[in-house]
Amino acid sequence: MPSGNELLNGAHIRWMIRRDMPEVLNIEAQSFEFPWSEDDFIRCLRQRNCIGMVAECDEQVVGFMIYELNRNVLHVLNFAVRSDFRRRGLGTQMLDKLVGKLSQQRRTRIDLEVRESNLAAQLFFRRSGFRAITVLRDFYEDTTESAYVMSYALDTEEVQEPVNRISRMAG
Repeated sequence: MPSGNELLNGAHIRWMIRRDMPEVLNIEAQSFEFPWSEDDFIRCLRQRNCIGMVAECDEQVVGFMIYELNRNVLHVLNFAVRSDFRRRGLGTQMLDKLVGKLSQQRRTRIDLEVRESNLAAQLFFRRSGFRAITVLRDFYEDTTESAYVMSYALDTEEVQEPVNRISRMAG
């Protein structure tokens, strides 16, 4: 196991499978005051457009994200890193994986909600290129707390347009 402040370079990020659920639930419980239940995860992941991914180090699940594929947007529903693996680049690696799924032709944005009291998450997402775009008052069912909607938009300057090889060869 890496030391307390060592950056992790090679976390393995893969699709979530049923066998990951105990570790995911443990991370969820340790990360949130109002954690999702196993039923919440299962109900979400049974939807056709809902994807679960985990980050593994030494064959242990140490982070996860759940997101929805919508028409033009990836919507992050849940995102957490095990407390002893935080601030080592793991969350950034998971976000990079998600950003890699964006394209000019399809989904150009990632949206998520962050509790107004979760300053650590707000700062993390802000450092990762997300911007708060609006406030949802009394957003959470478990409290009257509001949420910030944070959004990451694909930078059109960075993306190379796909090349149509057939027309290039024909021309």
